[in-house]
Amino acid sequence: MSEIKQKRIVVMGAGAVGCYFGGMLSRAGHDVTLIARPEHVSAINAQGLHMDCTTFQAFVEVRASAELDAIAHADLILFCVKSPDTIATIELIRPYLKPNAIILSLQNGVDNCERIRSIVDNPVFPAVVYVATMMAGPGRLKHNGRGELVIGPWESCDKEAEAVQMAMLREISELLENAAIPCPVSKDVRRDLWFKFLVNCSYNAISAIGQIEYGKMVSVESVKELIDTLADEVLAIAHQEQISITKAEATQANEMIAQTMVTQRSSTAQDIARKKSTEIDFLNGLVVRKGRAYGIPTPANLSVYALVKMMEKFND
Repeated sequence: MSEIKQKRIVVMGAGAVGCYFGGMLSRAGHDVTLIARPEHVSAINAQGLHMDCTTFQAFVEVRASAELDAIAHADLILFCVKSPDTIATIELIRPYLKPNAIILSLQNGVDNCERIRSIVDNPVFPAVVYVATMMAGPGRLKHNGRGELVIGPWESCDKEAEAVQMAMLREISELLENAAIPCPVSKDVRRDLWFKFLVNCSYNAISAIGQIEYGKMVSVESVKELIDTLADEVLAIAHQEQISITKAEATQANEMIAQTMVTQRSSTAQDIARKKSTEIDFLNGLVVRKGRAYGIPTPANLSVYALVKMMEKFND
């Protein structure tokens, strides 16, 4: 058994995404603790995490805690908090972090690793997340499709440091793969993050505004045109960020999401439905801010961003 497999795993911010991956790891026999909201913690500790997945349904035994000091024993942290909460959460858990604890960011957006690294010196790596999940009640997870991660080094470094990073990433990949979580190590994870970011910016806000599933969204021709326009604006920003994604690749990625997550409503839609704040400032809002900085018009992204912000403000 390799070293990483013997280490303890903590999921920080175990909502739908964190519960899925933490549950899969615990189901495979790994030492996992979920740090979650009190109502989920109570239910999970009483009867286990109920996982209603596309391939199985089961109560999975896993530890859960509402206390941040549970992070103190972690060797690997799946960091799953919402992007607006990144800095505040890292500040809160910093006193408990082991110096060499690896932080894997399973978050939407493209700048979370940079923000985490501005606070702590721990190894921090991004994970591009492709899974359709939702919480169906306290301690109850509903899985609607997919369930893979893509990980990789965040920034270039000298050969010695690169070798250390790649060794860590290969161990994490092996750990996840052995828990039935596909997890390739990418040579260009920034590009992979921007692919996911493009999809999020194309789908999340529309799904939230319409409270509608992806499959139904794309059955409306004008919505398909809007998705295409949103993607074009993201591509223009990506080009300025030295991210090479072609129009054909963007179209293919967006079409695949609608085909593989037909019944999924976006996390933004789920947040609005639950009267919670969203991550829109770190999705379409980031496109708008970067567009202004680069002098690139982003009217489609501004429109959906403004509508979601309005819904947030008056969501009572």
